[in-house]
Amino acid sequence: MAIPPQLIPSASTSSFAHQPSLNPNNTINIINNNTAFKFLSKSPPLLTHNRRKPNSLRCSHHTSPPKSDDVVELPLFPLPLVLFPGAILPLQIFEFRYRIMMHTLLHTDLRFGVIYTDSTSGATTDVGCVGEIVKHERLVDHRFFLICKGQERFRVTNLVRAKPYLVAQVKWLEDRPSGEEDLDALANEVEGYMKDVIRLSNRLNGKAEKDAQDLRRNLFPTPFSFFVGSTFEGAPREQQALLELEDTAARLKREKETLRNTLNYLTAASAVKDVFPSS
Repeated sequence: MAIPPQLIPSASTSSFAHQPSLNPNNTINIINNNTAFKFLSKSPPLLTHNRRKPNSLRCSHHTSPPKSDDVVELPLFPLPLVLFPGAILPLQIFEFRYRIMMHTLLHTDLRFGVIYTDSTSGATTDVGCVGEIVKHERLVDHRFFLICKGQERFRVTNLVRAKPYLVAQVKWLEDRPSGEEDLDALANEVEGYMKDVIRLSNRLNGKAEKDAQDLRRNLFPTPFSFFVGSTFEGAPREQQALLELEDTAARLKREKETLRNTLNYLTAASAVKDVFPSS
């Protein structure tokens, strides 16, 4: 039986109810590599893990959300991951050009665009999500420790410059009305599939088979659909497709189908395990 992409909702994924963690072991470090980057003239960053303990963290706030019809300039940060609205993203900045960008942002509006870059091909998408710096610290060796939160989605419309870091003109994206769809009912179906997937996944991995409680956390359907997408770890292309959809119902339906397929696979795997316990 072929193993499908890992789309099992992960409890470790940053979520809307998650409070910014100050644990440096959960921080994503941004460093150089030599892989060619098709959208920029320089290489994309990679992910490693830092062990240094940060201190004296500052809080930052942004109080004026952009209008949906605005076209604005936004500094962009290519990463091999997809940021969703509401998700928490911890980062450490090593690379010189992005340290320059952080110096600028900390004196302006604290917002930059995260765009997904395929770590294999180097291809970059034109739809991303704003990351707002909600906490930051300048480390003694000129690195930056950041905690960012996903905000508005955007589409790149024009490249302004590529050096010292990428800046582009962007337009904001919002979901269109979903017509006669019962979004609450659809969101509840998705939540049900998520609970079943988590339960069966725990069983197959030898963990306690506890029922997941209140995954929606009183979220409206649209932010809940972003939360669900943020849990699909290991499948960034699928996450990017979900981020780009401009219809909440379409996003929830796609997530429901993905979760249903995952549940079918886990059910079959669980049945095999029952018949052949040692397999």
